[in-house]
Amino acid sequence: MMGLLTGKVGLVTGGGSGMGRATALAMAREGADVTLVGRRAGPLEDVAAEIAAIGGAAEVMAADVTQRNACRAAVEQCVARFGRLDLAFNNAGGHGALTPIEAVDDAEEDHYLALNFNAVYWGVKYQVAQMRRQGGGVIVNNASIFGLKGMGGIAYYTAAKFGVIGLTKAVALECAGAGIRINAVAPGGTETPNFLRVMEDPHAMDAMVPMKRIAQPDEIARAVVWLMSEQASYITGAVLPVDGGLSAG
Repeated sequence: MMGLLTGKVGLVTGGGSGMGRATALAMAREGADVTLVGRRAGPLEDVAAEIAAIGGAAEVMAADVTQRNACRAAVEQCVARFGRLDLAFNNAGGHGALTPIEAVDDAEEDHYLALNFNAVYWGVKYQVAQMRRQGGGVIVNNASIFGLKGMGGIAYYTAAKFGVIGLTKAVALECAGAGIRINAVAPGGTETPNFLRVMEDPHAMDAMVPMKRIAQPDEIARAVVWLMSEQASYITGAVLPVDGGLSAG
């Protein structure tokens, strides 16, 4: 590790598993203290223990980020524990099985629209407010290649992820003069618990990907940490596909 984030304080939503867990650990390895946010305390505490084992510090907050007040409270709890907020990864998201739009259950649809868009929007809103007060920071939003191209069967997810990319670009313009950089990663298929739950065959996407495999969460995490670091100091409003070439075609 190169100490890319030494002395920084970060916040990760959906921090108990998958890309959130991998990114929180990568941030800690690079020197950041991390607030972990997610619906269930148990997985967050497990990740916090992993961070402690490598010499880092972590705060745990069990909360539902589809609720506006939870997004505000996450920032407040991070600042109460660590004194500031320098970095944020708005990662919480997911989708259900492929279903035509007219057949999607109303409650499922409402949940996933809120999880994939509202949680990011409100996260960015309160993170930016704190970062303006302290004079700067970096936000990375987890979009998807399906925020860059369409995907039938998950219309709510695709629409929300297109929204995340629009949000990223708009707020990056608002904050460019305030020392706040805002970017997005756009992962392709990644071996996370949600992916494995939805896909009956974990290798179903392999043939679609030019590199002939899906990603591992650590590969997304490394891209996020790079965007957070000073190595990406002149990058804002960008969307970085991390998809094995899937969006290139």
